[in-house]
Amino acid sequence: MNIMTPVLRPSPIAATVDFEVDGVQHGHLRLPYSRDDSAWGSVMVPITVVKRGEGPTALLTGGNHGDEYEGPVALFDLARTLKAEDVHGRVVIVPAMNYPAFRAGTRTSPIDRGNLNRSFPGRPDGTVTEKIADYFQRTLLPLADIVLDFHSGGRTLDFLPYAAAHQLPDKTQEKRCFDAVVAFAAPYSMKMVEIDSVGMYDSAAEEMGKVFVTTELSGGGTSTAFTAGIAKRGVMNVLKHAGIVSGTPETAPTRWLDMPSDDCFSFAEDDGLIEPCIDLGAPVRAGDIIARIHPIGRTGLPPAEYRAKLDGVLAARHFPGLVKMGDCLSVVATMEEAH
Repeated sequence: MNIMTPVLRPSPIAATVDFEVDGVQHGHLRLPYSRDDSAWGSVMVPITVVKRGEGPTALLTGGNHGDEYEGPVALFDLARTLKAEDVHGRVVIVPAMNYPAFRAGTRTSPIDRGNLNRSFPGRPDGTVTEKIADYFQRTLLPLADIVLDFHSGGRTLDFLPYAAAHQLPDKTQEKRCFDAVVAFAAPYSMKMVEIDSVGMYDSAAEEMGKVFVTTELSGGGTSTAFTAGIAKRGVMNVLKHAGIVSGTPETAPTRWLDMPSDDCFSFAEDDGLIEPCIDLGAPVRAGDIIARIHPIGRTGLPPAEYRAKLDGVLAARHFPGLVKMGDCLSVVATMEEAH
């Protein structure tokens, strides 16, 4: 029996920049998208390439989810200010990966409801979101030595501001990732465990052996001067750490957090009004009430109480005030000594 290997189609995305040319180039990843108001229209994802000579490549991304803003703030600023003479190697900057979601201010794409961070490796003949994922999987990630992907809590979560890497089977690769986390120098640093890693950009990069760093920089669907400042300093620190930009990373104290098990997570089993009982960064003991959910259909009913399953600190919480069954209520992380 002959088993035919499927032939993967070329990506429909065309870059208006040349990844091999020295200098600074501002352009787009142009994805044809025929729609009611533009028969031969395109999704135009902004991209900047800054290159000088030979050296490592950093792939810097934000807007993987469209309602998370620290990454876009830092990367649009970096794309405007980074000069070729400051670079040894190459920097590829995509401030808003899921550009349709970013323009709409939503977590997922308004075109196909696609969550880009659950769409890898993507498909060249799939939805708009899958086509974007496929281009990163087959074109951009292979170029990179180090990948920094900015996240925050968006409109439904709020986090302590941390940089993170994942615990990996390859301990040499894991150490390189955590070394880059240290260089980022966020107020907190996380040894991260995902509750759902299938289809993630993170996993795609790590499976290629890349150094991968991510963040969660607060949330609530906005940014602040504090969190934007962390992002701006952090991205330059990572470029210096990688040897792409000269200089020494700007050090700052960080507290190491760990997510040792699924007991870190708490999920709502009720709809209603959330009453936070512990604030972000506060110490938590197993059995402490983290939050109450008050029924809102009528008065006189007792709230449901949600308790911590382990000792630690409150690293993330639901945002804003109303919750639905299944929402993530909180993340409790253990804390190591200050570095």
